[in-house]
Amino acid sequence: MYLAGFVTGLMLGRYRANRPGSGWDPDEIIDFLFYIAIGTIAGGRLGYVLFYNLPYYLQHPLEAFFIWDGGMSFHGGLLGVIAAFWYYAVKTKRHILTVADFIAPLVPTALLFGRLGNFINQELWGRATDLPWGVLFSTMPDAPRHPSQLYEAVLEGLVLFVVLWIYSAKPRVAGRVSGLFLLGYGVFRFLVEFVREPDAHLGSVLFEWVSMGQLLSLPMICIGLWLFLRRGVAK
Repeated sequence: MYLAGFVTGLMLGRYRANRPGSGWDPDEIIDFLFYIAIGTIAGGRLGYVLFYNLPYYLQHPLEAFFIWDGGMSFHGGLLGVIAAFWYYAVKTKRHILTVADFIAPLVPTALLFGRLGNFINQELWGRATDLPWGVLFSTMPDAPRHPSQLYEAVLEGLVLFVVLWIYSAKPRVAGRVSGLFLLGYGVFRFLVEFVREPDAHLGSVLFEWVSMGQLLSLPMICIGLWLFLRRGVAK
């Protein structure tokens, strides 16, 4: 699923780079996505270690490198991607928001594939439900559950992709496309977390109902809203 996400991102990135006045060379997209891939995997793993299971990895530090055993965090992956395009912006002498606005519409397709992978792997399921579309997962066979992975695939993946792709088709103030991504993802993730089963070793982390995913999404919503509403000249 990671590979599918990167290949799709490469194809879409080259398409965007070929647009008149894009300011990007289609041939540089492969180099750019190489840094993005490293940032995604390294940041995703580090984020999981720090945000979701730090006490365990402090006792078993070498297992932090065992990515084949699972455990990746979107919010950590996002920080890794930010570090990657910050480095690429410096390297190519571009403004960081220019790079962020270029990559933002490509990210939801990777989220779509990632959440489908979660569903196939029967992991990160939702809370128990009696709704007719509840799914009985073999990894949690006690009761039908919300297919929260599919909710996220549709909202964070498909819907967010369509919105960003259409919105970015015209010149926008620097930061607004990436701001819309942060805002959209943060809101969708916050809402889906209400029907997603919290990590067993964490549970709710605030007020007995706020999950770690919701807590980490709040800064995204605030920063995204600020970027989207800030004034500037469309480019």
